[in-house]
Amino acid sequence: MSENGARVIALDKERMQAMVDQDAAKLKNMICKDLIYTHSSARLDTKESLIGNMESGATVYKACTPSDVEALDLGDSVVLTGRADITVEAHGNPNSFSVRFTDVWQNQDGTWRMVAWQSTKLPD
Repeated sequence: MSENGARVIALDKERMQAMVDQDAAKLKNMICKDLIYTHSSARLDTKESLIGNMESGATVYKACTPSDVEALDLGDSVVLTGRADITVEAHGNPNSFSVRFTDVWQNQDGTWRMVAWQSTKLPD
């Protein structure tokens, strides 16, 4: 695996943990200002709405565990694919599910940032 691929896999794992930890400051640095985040429910979020929903308590990630993650190194961009097991409370309603995801990161002036996320819920 390329150095960029390994680095971005590690960064994305940190990003998932920051969501669970509700570490908005860390997320603000890791996520691109033009983020396109497509949830498995087809709901879209921007950087501001994703972090804002976490800060308000509307969305509380309890766990987000990646597995089977692979990286495609395209130079200044890395595309991740994999699986994640997610436990979340949305507006007070608990939910646990697994997804397959595609996640795109870009090197922006020496800092890797997530620019897009797309996930599809796996059958129970």
